[in-house]
Amino acid sequence: MNTDTTSTEPAVIETEHRSMWTDVWRQFRKHKGALVGVFVFAFIVIAVFVGPPIHGVDPNAIDFRARNLGPEWAHPLGTDNIGHDTLAQMLAGGQVSLAVGLSAALIALILGTLIGVLAGFVKSLDGPLMRLTDIFLSLPLLPLLLVSIMLFRDTLRAAFGPETGIFLLIVGLIGVTSWMHTARIVRGDVLSIKEREFVTAAHSIGTRRYRIVFRHILPNVLSPIMVSATLGIANAIITESALSFLGLGFPPDFPTWGRLLYDGTNFIQITPSRVIWPGVFIALTVLSVNYIGDGLRDALDPRLRGR
Repeated sequence: MNTDTTSTEPAVIETEHRSMWTDVWRQFRKHKGALVGVFVFAFIVIAVFVGPPIHGVDPNAIDFRARNLGPEWAHPLGTDNIGHDTLAQMLAGGQVSLAVGLSAALIALILGTLIGVLAGFVKSLDGPLMRLTDIFLSLPLLPLLLVSIMLFRDTLRAAFGPETGIFLLIVGLIGVTSWMHTARIVRGDVLSIKEREFVTAAHSIGTRRYRIVFRHILPNVLSPIMVSATLGIANAIITESALSFLGLGFPPDFPTWGRLLYDGTNFIQITPSRVIWPGVFIALTVLSVNYIGDGLRDALDPRLRGR
């Protein structure tokens, strides 16, 4: 008796693998302003770091025969009152301004995240750390920055040199006085997340507290941290520009966008482009970073990603 045996293979259902970062990118690219911000910011970064070797003009080179010129082939953005090439100074100043913004934002982000996580996760530290945050928030930051620069500028210049000393001073001061909003936002999210079921389950099985923080708390407060990072870059660039505009930033032979804006105010009627170009670059950089922050905020929101 012949029996036909038929083997049935289980059907394989192909599903598309979706990672968190794939969903973040899909949501981020829907934000047109954020995409334009990424393009503009990337263009500025590439221009200020790749442009100087291509342009090939020393930003500190002086040519008295080419003073107060308008845009021309040899000087695309013109020259200043002593013959400095404006484009070369803009590119060199952009390197310093972006370095200040990124470094100061990183310091503020680390301090704000650390204090926010400790205040939200460790109940005994919540009160003292939040009172410290309130004290810093109540301080008039611009006068504090001006007084601190006047007090420590000469000491750091003598210890590290005129450029490095003032760079460390400005970056440190901006970073130390810009962490408060990040700390309060992170603390609020940590207070909410630590009461959820997965954190309670981790406590119940004896997971150590530092592992809970790094594996469960920090990944879930990534959204406000990244948004604060982008906004911190814009705030640091504006603060450095304000200090340089007041004449208390970098030395005159060390151009930044704020310093170029300060130097051009006395010649605004002769060569208004000396004020226009630094202002345009500062505005474009700050706007692009703000739009990137808005896009990241929406993309990292699980409700908008459909998760």
